Amino acid sequence: MKTICKLLFTFLLAVNFSAAAQVEYSDSVLRRYAAEMLMVGFKGDSISDTSDAARYVRDLHVGGVILFDVDLTGSKELGSRNITDKERLKRLTMDLQAYGDGKLLIALDQEGGRVARLKPQYGYLPTVSHKFLGDTDNTDTTYHYALQMAQEEAYSGVNLNLAPDIDVNIDENCPVIGKLNRSFSSDTIVVAKNAEQFIDAHHSCGVYCAVKHFPGHGSSSADSHYGLTDVTSTWLPCELYPYQYLISAGKLDAIMTAHIFNRNIDANYPATLSYSTLTGLLRNKLGFQGLILTDDMYMQGIVDNYSIEDAVTLAINAGADVLVMGNNITTGFEADRPFAVVEMIIKAVKEGKISPERLKESYDRIRAFKASHN
Repeated sequence: MKTICKLLFTFLLAVNFSAAAQVEYSDSVLRRYAAEMLMVGFKGDSISDTSDAARYVRDLHVGGVILFDVDLTGSKELGSRNITDKERLKRLTMDLQAYGDGKLLIALDQEGGRVARLKPQYGYLPTVSHKFLGDTDNTDTTYHYALQMAQEEAYSGVNLNLAPDIDVNIDENCPVIGKLNRSFSSDTIVVAKNAEQFIDAHHSCGVYCAVKHFPGHGSSSADSHYGLTDVTSTWLPCELYPYQYLISAGKLDAIMTAHIFNRNIDANYPATLSYSTLTGLLRNKLGFQGLILTDDMYMQGIVDNYSIEDAVTLAINAGADVLVMGNNITTGFEADRPFAVVEMIIKAVKEGKISPERLKESYDRIRAFKASHN
């Protein structure tokens, strides 16, 4: 009788474990994991029950949204996208959070200077560029200007600034970094120290930062928005120093990848899609445990060379936690794109191309990040 009871208990235990596993990785669970990994863009400076923003946040349960002031897929005029007025933006972000069922990451690019979504035209204070701050190289000055931005971001309901840019100004003619005054300096110590002040100011306001663009975009001669950018012959190992410094100081919340090809690190894939870069170098060698965000997955540096299905699979397997899809780029706006990408991810899991555990790892990291940054 005891033997029969043991066998029955073992059978029931096995059934329970099997059922639990099925529940854990059901389509609905996989969909939730995948959606949490998306940071998406939308049109409009308000949200309603039928708007795309509501569908993304309420129905799909995306983990984050990214805001812009200019609609590059439409009129390209100031105020044509999400940011039109300081008070309207505050209302929009409050409504976005209300439509969600957990803390939503609400992000934008507010570096200062040429890259600033919160402009005086919408009621915000003027900003200065990273180059201005690096040239001044005074910690009080950097903290002052960064605090001013962080206070306005916090007031407006933004909780993640996709800044500072910690690219080292290797080539001052780099079209997307040096020429736009987005780098603090060619001196890695100046970059690291000013970035630290920038981040500290944001943390004091409860706003967190995603530095960019790993492992370094400052030596490129091309812009990855418009094609694959190869920095193999120009990239220098010193471009990692600001990351090493800030990781050691415990200051980094999140890091955004670059769509750059660098044979010094990976002979086969650009950084965003590279396991050697994101997991081998950033996670294992540099010891970074925060969120890894991709640059926009629909930039031509990616979509001109990979199908989006392959790119998404590679990025996730490389170690990316958050897939940025602003839907505001030369490759065009598609209202149902976030839904399609989630289904792509589920399909890749079912085909054995992505493990469900890899999705759960990022899901858990994002949820823990949100919980610890309330």
